[in-house]
Amino acid sequence: MASQGIIYAEMESYRHMCRFNSGFFYEHPLMKQYKYYWRVEPDVNFFCNVDYDPFRYLRENNKLYGFTISIYEFELTIESLWGHVKEFIQKNPQYLDKNNFMDFLSNDGGDSYNLCHFWSNFEIADMDFWRSEAYTKFFNYLDSTGGFFYERWGDAPVHSIGVSLFADRDQIHYFDDIGYNHGVYSMCPIDEHVWLDKKCSCEPNSDFTFRGYSCGQHYFKVTGKKKPDNWEQYADL
Repeated sequence: MASQGIIYAEMESYRHMCRFNSGFFYEHPLMKQYKYYWRVEPDVNFFCNVDYDPFRYLRENNKLYGFTISIYEFELTIESLWGHVKEFIQKNPQYLDKNNFMDFLSNDGGDSYNLCHFWSNFEIADMDFWRSEAYTKFFNYLDSTGGFFYERWGDAPVHSIGVSLFADRDQIHYFDDIGYNHGVYSMCPIDEHVWLDKKCSCEPNSDFTFRGYSCGQHYFKVTGKKKPDNWEQYADL
């Protein structure tokens, strides 16, 4: 993998981190008393006023998982992942939610993975979903294959696939009013009303939502959500 130029290819510690975030952090003794979490990485930026309680928003609107950025995964890091996902579904069809979000993950009804996932360095979510029977068995099945180490499976695709398959699609929420940056990718509200109302300090031209390597356009397509009126101004068409 290192010879192919894959980032973190030679780092065992990175693999431990991804595995821990995929299947263990929510069972840590310090976390057991909590239902919700907001993942905050080092070297991130928030650009807009958060003038409401996002945890309360999730609870009152029956949401399980919130994100700001969606992106394509590096295929070489997860070459066998989708095959194992399909094996799990075939053996455990009872866990597949009737109103799942498969069309976000796959363009052909689940035969192949389109690599779209929610960028998990920002997550606001309900840990009781990760603690559920469906996700626990899903993670344990993936973990038994060794893919976190023999390949370089990230927690972002694992979380995204899990919540998209085993939760109701309407329980996944896009926080379009929390300006956010990590590394070279940013979400900045491009709707002028949101940008002004939340007193954002980011530059709308920095928004990644509708750019080529983002899954934002795909997300809006499969959900049927209305795009901001000026979205084409900030898009790769």
